[in-house]
Amino acid sequence: MRIDKFLHAMRIGTRTQVRRLIKDGQITTNGEPVISGKQQINPGSDVVCLDDVQVRYQEYFYYVMNKPLGVITATTDSSAKTVMDLFNKTDFRDDLFPVGRLDKDTEGILVITNDGALSHALMSPAHHVTKLYEAEVTGEITAEQLATFNAGITLKDGTLLKPAEAELVAFHEIENFTTIRIAIHEGKYHQVKRMVGTLGERVVELKRIKFGSLALPIGLLAGNYRALTDDELQALKADAEQPVAE
Repeated sequence: MRIDKFLHAMRIGTRTQVRRLIKDGQITTNGEPVISGKQQINPGSDVVCLDDVQVRYQEYFYYVMNKPLGVITATTDSSAKTVMDLFNKTDFRDDLFPVGRLDKDTEGILVITNDGALSHALMSPAHHVTKLYEAEVTGEITAEQLATFNAGITLKDGTLLKPAEAELVAFHEIENFTTIRIAIHEGKYHQVKRMVGTLGERVVELKRIKFGSLALPIGLLAGNYRALTDDELQALKADAEQPVAE
């Protein structure tokens, strides 16, 4: 791997800035000054330093975001703000992408990475991870109504859904709405909203609070993100290896 490409990938600077660092003698490899950006290195074994501080190689990056309302789950869009627009310049990489999606009017937990293999495993029908939502729904929803979701229901358009776990959180009598939680094991279009629609009601607020074993971190405000911890990442990888329960 060319050292200038390595330094750029590790967010040391733009290609122009990296060339300047090399020219100024600030970059060394295994203790020797680098004189050309074309110099080949092995990121796994060679020690690259900037001003005597080692630049450690990292191939994959993993973040958890609390997606806010009004932002679309995409890498780029010509007219709308995307989740990638919420990243600061230090953390942003053009190879990052969201795992799955949340609707523009849905908030909550979202995983963002550049690890394509993990993303594919998490979203594959063979390993589709459980996603837990909290919803505010018009009217009064009863526990008996929610129990119908547990056996799997058929949507109005004939789509047959897998069993989902739904529970009643609270009925707010004065405002006349119900808070419920629904855990689903697939990713049909507008699934939670369409499920609630079979009860003759509609979702007015929807938030994803858990993705696989990864819960929305306490204190992570809407629009903010942070790197996954090692434990969180290992648990997420374990989720990706679990077959879907029949």
